[in-house]
Amino acid sequence: MSVWLPAAPCLPERCATPAHPAAPPPRAALRLAAGCAAVAAGLALAPLTAPLRPAVRHRLTRLWCRAVVRAFGVRVRVTGAPPPPGPLLVVANHVSWLDIPLVAAVLPGRMVAKREVRHWPLLGPLAALGGTLFLDRDRLRALPGAVRDLARTLAAGHRVVVFPEGSTWCGRAQGAFRPAAFQAALDAGAPVQPVRITYRPVGPAAFVGDDPLTASLWRVARAGWLTAEIRLLAPVPHGAHPDRRALARAAGAAVAAAGPPAARPAAGVGAAQTAVASDSAKRPCSSVHHRDSASPAAASSAAIPS
Repeated sequence: MSVWLPAAPCLPERCATPAHPAAPPPRAALRLAAGCAAVAAGLALAPLTAPLRPAVRHRLTRLWCRAVVRAFGVRVRVTGAPPPPGPLLVVANHVSWLDIPLVAAVLPGRMVAKREVRHWPLLGPLAALGGTLFLDRDRLRALPGAVRDLARTLAAGHRVVVFPEGSTWCGRAQGAFRPAAFQAALDAGAPVQPVRITYRPVGPAAFVGDDPLTASLWRVARAGWLTAEIRLLAPVPHGAHPDRRALARAAGAAVAAAGPPAARPAAGVGAAQTAVASDSAKRPCSSVHHRDSASPAAASSAAIPS
């Protein structure tokens, strides 16, 4: 285990709670089957979109990801003004595997993921077809090259999506944004788009600790009606902050301020950890992004050290 990888105090048995009232098992089974079918259909049809113009592919990606989220019984609510076209570093808090199709349904772009995601069943090929940027989190020497790759992608006019907490939190609080990915925005002269993701009720969507993917999928499908809100905050223009750490702090503070009261840490990650740890019996646990096992966690959010 790499000592620099971030941890969250969230635990599945404390934080990833089922919804009440829950959907009947037959309805939940239909949702699960529909969601998996929507993902499989996207995998099968993705090669046909390769010759299309980027704008057309983005529209199709949005429609497909909305269909995936809706198939699992999740309602989507979008607030805030869409950003202008052009290169953009999208940064969001990280709660669940649902974050990936949710963000792609609104702001499709090239996701950043740890390299192990490439070998995951179903999600790995899906990520590769979507142009995911795979990073080796265990090799600190590779970090400068990874940042250069992000900067080149932004400079080429693409949108890049990063979950800079480097770990999933249950949604009751938020971790600090790690600054390395923000250097790519500075190098490419690209603005930063902060995004706040909130699920109601809190609990069913959380994918934390050693929570198995199958258990998380079933918990989401069993939720009576799960609402996902993606809030587009004011973009941070290039040059508004002198360095990556100041830029990361500003973006993280904007995302935290847009969340529920418990998700607004007063003094960085320490306050956020205290808020969640009190709900998690104060037992620290490695986040899903610490693991390199065959059981996949959230399909994105490669951790980048400072």
